[in-house]
Amino acid sequence: MAAENNHGLLIIGASQSGVALAGSLRALGYTAPVTLLGEEDHRPYQRPALSKDFMQDKISKEKLIFRAPEYWEEHNIDVVKGQRIERIEKKPDGSGTAVSVTGETFPFQQLALTVGARARRLPLEGTDLDGVLYLRNADDALDLKARMPDAQNLVVIGGGFIGLEAAASARAMGKTVTVLEAGPRLIGRAVGEETAEFFLAAHRDQGIDVRVGVNLERFEGEHGRVTGVRLDNGDVVPADIVLVGIGVVPNTELAETMGLRCDNGIQVDEYALASDGHTVAIGDCANIPNPIPGAPEGERLRLESVNNAVEHAKVAAYSLTGRREEYQSIPWFWSNQGPYKLQIAGLSTGHDQTVVRRDGSDGKFSVLYYRGGRLIAADCVNSPVDFMDVKSALSKALTIDAGTAADTERRLKESAVPPTEQELDQ
Repeated sequence: MAAENNHGLLIIGASQSGVALAGSLRALGYTAPVTLLGEEDHRPYQRPALSKDFMQDKISKEKLIFRAPEYWEEHNIDVVKGQRIERIEKKPDGSGTAVSVTGETFPFQQLALTVGARARRLPLEGTDLDGVLYLRNADDALDLKARMPDAQNLVVIGGGFIGLEAAASARAMGKTVTVLEAGPRLIGRAVGEETAEFFLAAHRDQGIDVRVGVNLERFEGEHGRVTGVRLDNGDVVPADIVLVGIGVVPNTELAETMGLRCDNGIQVDEYALASDGHTVAIGDCANIPNPIPGAPEGERLRLESVNNAVEHAKVAAYSLTGRREEYQSIPWFWSNQGPYKLQIAGLSTGHDQTVVRRDGSDGKFSVLYYRGGRLIAADCVNSPVDFMDVKSALSKALTIDAGTAADTERRLKESAVPPTEQELDQ
């Protein structure tokens, strides 16, 4: 554990993972100073609600804030706003000094990078028009929210979680909404075909014009403001606002200047330690060994979720206090899209079999994914019990018999069994 008489820990990035790390350290009895530094001029806040309740004015800005000022004071955590770090002067023992663009310095004994990711930009003619927006941070959300009352036509570029959540929110506000997705189906990176088809039909039923497999040509505008999106087939979709949601890019620039190994994020080991053996990197910016029990050796990935931010922070907190606890947690995700709550347990990548579980209830079903006969993931729509059963089975390295999984008269947990030797070898 760091000594009391040093500069303590500097956490760069006032993100979900940064907040979770500070809290986890104090819970472990870490007594050295902790500085939580963010480049935004806002107190640390939650991002998931930006495309949903906050956009619809169901919650206030204050409800987004993670902690009251008293929390930081009571736990001796110094929160610094509005400072962007441009370089790190690091010593061989992992200590050093961070220098901001304003020239202010922040000495540290230990360093954590929780710098997150930024919205991927769309390289298209007209992206500089007023009204072409992205939704990643609080300022983005405030800008979008301020424009919504005077807008009628919203075009969303990208059929991923953020785009569909925002589309459902705008539709609930009475807006005319069009979703344009270049790929062959919605949420292509996260769910299987059955779930994608469900959400395509569900959003269309809600009155959203969803188009897949489309190619954009340019954004059109008048007097510097966007007025529409021209497709390569000549169609022009009217737009008062264009919201681009085509994924994110991990913020690795600072890590790269430090000489840390980066590839689709800052590469860390199972203990959240970067390649220098001292710095920890967690959350959206970190590229980690696949934490799922039984995952192929050497497989790495980057997880963008609240759950990952919190669980990864616990592992990093152990490392910073001198302990070593491997990151072994079942990834899970959620997305609220209008009346539908999608919960995902595990990762379906590489599946070779699916089982659909549906009891006839409108908008309620689950898709279970198998690889080599062994359960690896599930998509659960308005099915929280199925989600909990699958998450529990995966966390215990169990599988659920595919032959009985579709039987909605039985709880999935009743069919949870250890995998066979053959399934373990897959």
